[in-house]
Amino acid sequence: MAIPVIDFSTLNGDKRGETMALLHEACQKWGCFLIENHDIEGKLMEKVKKVINSYYEENLKESFYQSEIAKRLEKKENTCDVDWESSFFIWHRPASNIRKIPNLSEDLCQTMDEYIDKLVQVAETLSQMMSENLGLEKDYIKKAFSGNNNNGPAMGTKVAKYPECPYPELVRGLREHTDAGGIILLLQDDKVPGLEFFKDGKWIEIPPSKNNAIFVNTGDQIEVLSNGLYKSVVHRVMPDKNGSRLSIASFYNPVGEAIISPAPKLLYPSNYCYGDYLELYGKTKFGDKGPRFESIKNKANGN
Repeated sequence: MAIPVIDFSTLNGDKRGETMALLHEACQKWGCFLIENHDIEGKLMEKVKKVINSYYEENLKESFYQSEIAKRLEKKENTCDVDWESSFFIWHRPASNIRKIPNLSEDLCQTMDEYIDKLVQVAETLSQMMSENLGLEKDYIKKAFSGNNNNGPAMGTKVAKYPECPYPELVRGLREHTDAGGIILLLQDDKVPGLEFFKDGKWIEIPPSKNNAIFVNTGDQIEVLSNGLYKSVVHRVMPDKNGSRLSIASFYNPVGEAIISPAPKLLYPSNYCYGDYLELYGKTKFGDKGPRFESIKNKANGN
């Protein structure tokens, strides 16, 4: 089953409509897709992976294999409530904490800052495309996620390694879940697999990303804002016996104080008098029902 691929290079040409339709279908039926030709330099993305892998090897790997999780697995004790991962979280926006995290080199900090600046542009392009596909104002998602914050939506990154696992059949790399936030943009390993998404009653393996394609999935707040038209999808990570998988997942999220609700334009009319509907129906029976719903909604709201 082929994952939808969104080619950013087509957004300003004759194929824009086709690409927008593909994105709309991906958000409705998959809740995930790949982005290619996103204009973030491959050299920068490779450096991000390199400095993060080095940080893990130098600062986290040894302590992970000495951790309580590793000891429980070695003893083959119950591991249903733990994840086989070594991770930390970086906040970028509204305020960055990257230079407060122990042992992060200035080179790593600068590299991540440069990458996130570029990635925010990709996320905002996606948010505009999604808003447009939903029939909303182009900046609707960005404004909803920003709350009263003039600095825009929040942005953070979960950096994770899923280490080589001696008993992968006994533990999850990351247990089944949906993501709480908005638009998740994943720079992942190009060699080691493990990511799986649940679709149509079965688990779909997401292969390692090639040519620095960005894997994207939509979170719970996009599902709520779209009134269920777009879906947040259940996914998990399976550990690997022969390799450690890298995951750099950046979250384009609402700020903490943002008030989230379905976009009013996407809601069905409610609390209206059926007699009023019948009267309108008699005049518009052979027309599209969409404008009829909108008219009755406006009447019920006193407009």
